[in-house]
Amino acid sequence: QVPLVESGGGFAQPGGSLRLSCAASGFVFKYYIMGWYRQAPGKERDLVATITTGGRTNYADSVKGRFTISRDNAKNTVYLHMNSLTPEDTAVYYCNAERTATYTYYWGQGTQVTVSP
Repeated sequence: QVPLVESGGGFAQPGGSLRLSCAASGFVFKYYIMGWYRQAPGKERDLVATITTGGRTNYADSVKGRFTISRDNAKNTVYLHMNSLTPEDTAVYYCNAERTATYTYYWGQGTQVTVSP
């Protein structure tokens, strides 16, 4: 059983929007900080956004005001709404679950987002 499964990636034009979803299973979702990271070709994996168990959010400066992270504990799902996309947002986006109290981390397999005219 794969703990995190991302979906919703694909192609978008500059200025467009996409919504990523990450479905969790096999662990108690509500206890975990959830996050989205991305990795562009030839670059390191960088933080995009996180959301705590209490709903507090944090964003990379590059996406503030354009991306919104949210979670639905009833559906064990975290979302990333991406607006005003630019080619610089092109990357593989990864979902992450973290529970520092138990040193437990999960990663999804990644979903490709490509922004191009």
